[in-house]
Amino acid sequence: MSGRFMVRAVKRHYIALIHKEPESGYGVSFPDLPGVIAAASSLDEALVEASTALAFALADLPDAPQPRTLDTLRNDPRFLEDSKDAVVAAVSPAPHISEAA
Repeated sequence: MSGRFMVRAVKRHYIALIHKEPESGYGVSFPDLPGVIAAASSLDEALVEASTALAFALADLPDAPQPRTLDTLRNDPRFLEDSKDAVVAAVSPAPHISEAA
């Protein structure tokens, strides 16, 4: 194998729910971090905003709960209800914010 490839440590990520109502923007929430939300007019922007919001939240919450796995969340009835009609995504905190904290 060539030395050109670098392996990076995997940062923790949180499962996010992305909702889109007709005539509105995209809203993102994190089941493991109630109150941490993001919004944007496009899906790509919503993911960037979610990453930034997650980084700020984790910087402000030194005792933030560990993220649950998707398998664990799928056994949570509230998650199942909240995730109906949602895009489920894994979001990592924005590195330029979380590393500076």
